[in-house]
Amino acid sequence: MSFIVYDLTFLAVFVIFLSVFLYIRRKNLKREGLLLLYRTQWGIKLIEYVGNKYKKSLNILSYISIGVGYILMASILYFFYVLSKIYFFRPDIVSMIKIPPIMPLIPYIDKLVPYLPPFYFTYWIVILAVVAITHEFAHGIFAAYKKIKIKSTGFGFFPFFLPVFLAAFVEPDEKNLVKKDKFSQMAMLSAGTFANVITAVLFFGILWVFFSLSFTPAGVIFGDYSYSIIDVASITMINNISLSNPSYEKVLEVIGNQTSLEIKADEGKYLGVKGISNDLTRIALYNDAPAINEKLELNSAITEINGIKIDGIEKLQQELLKYSPGEKIVLGIFDGEDIHNQDITLGENPENKSIGLIGIGFENDKRSGVLGKIYNTLSSFKKQYIYYESRMGDFGWFIYYLLWWLVLICVGVALMNMLPVGIFDGGRFFYLTVLAITKSEKKAKRYFSIVTYFFLFLLLLLMIFWATSFIR
Repeated sequence: MSFIVYDLTFLAVFVIFLSVFLYIRRKNLKREGLLLLYRTQWGIKLIEYVGNKYKKSLNILSYISIGVGYILMASILYFFYVLSKIYFFRPDIVSMIKIPPIMPLIPYIDKLVPYLPPFYFTYWIVILAVVAITHEFAHGIFAAYKKIKIKSTGFGFFPFFLPVFLAAFVEPDEKNLVKKDKFSQMAMLSAGTFANVITAVLFFGILWVFFSLSFTPAGVIFGDYSYSIIDVASITMINNISLSNPSYEKVLEVIGNQTSLEIKADEGKYLGVKGISNDLTRIALYNDAPAINEKLELNSAITEINGIKIDGIEKLQQELLKYSPGEKIVLGIFDGEDIHNQDITLGENPENKSIGLIGIGFENDKRSGVLGKIYNTLSSFKKQYIYYESRMGDFGWFIYYLLWWLVLICVGVALMNMLPVGIFDGGRFFYLTVLAITKSEKKAKRYFSIVTYFFLFLLLLLMIFWATSFIR
């Protein structure tokens, strides 16, 4: 039975349990804005114990926490700069990735964004507990250390979404808080995001160790077919149409909307166009090779050659050197679901005609930009182009993706929470920074208001540009 069945059952049981619990304890519920808050005294004694016992360590961590807060604020500002450039000036990319700039992190978001790994409700509730509890308890511990009274702890949710979309909180005494010096307030405010960063680092280490112990290389993933780069002027024929004095414009005119291409040039025969140089004089053409002729599915993995296990590109190359062009081999192909065998007759390697050629290619899967660098870091322990097999079966992948999402969400929450907008910790953090620089509450409040409304307006613009990217 698919895990989704168990996951949806767990979701239903959780909603029923929480609904009954909140109904029984409804006296503890109070509406504040869009949220319903359930206040308790859970964990306050532990928070105060840690905050008062480890004062020397917390004093040092206060400076580190504030420094990390500024780094995160600078990072999220840069992220919004990059995001704005994409949404304002590259509607083609926006319409292709289909991701709006504002999207709540909900279970099964992978169904809306297909290239994401699975995100079950089980993942969501476990990660929410880890991220929210560490974040809010860190606020509480630094508040206790700075002698800021904690009134309550608890959780909240959006009632119109059913009692599922939870948010934990540690509620300090606001009157007590604003009387403290700016450093104390900033240490308390940045503590939550600092805890998220520490949690992300810790679980990234766990992810790395778990992956190393639980997964083994079991194939080579190819994301492209082999191709050659030639001069446009060397093309002599396209789909039996002869060309004289060929140029890019002539080639483009002949190709038109044809999807099946047979291109002949002085260097040989090709079966499709991959790309063109910026000066339009050189063109990348797919080689007339077995992989493209046999329609080997891209992003599959070669796991075997004639029964010999393939665990890396070097092993693949070593095995291919044993065979000559024209020989038939049997490939083990993993297509994302099953491994099947496929017969293939080797072609000639363009660089050495005595070596057999399958005709697969590899595309660099390293990503650029802020999110790309985060993704690359999360996958840094995995070798490029390698298909991995779990020694624990599906359970290994289940734990891997749970840890992967946990680290990613910890980083995301840490970044987003330092956005200098009123509803986030970064809002007051920014206000206190301006106040420390200007020594004027009036100026600090004005700049705080301007920045908050600027980002809210920017988010609105991004949503508009996202929506219009589909109709341009």
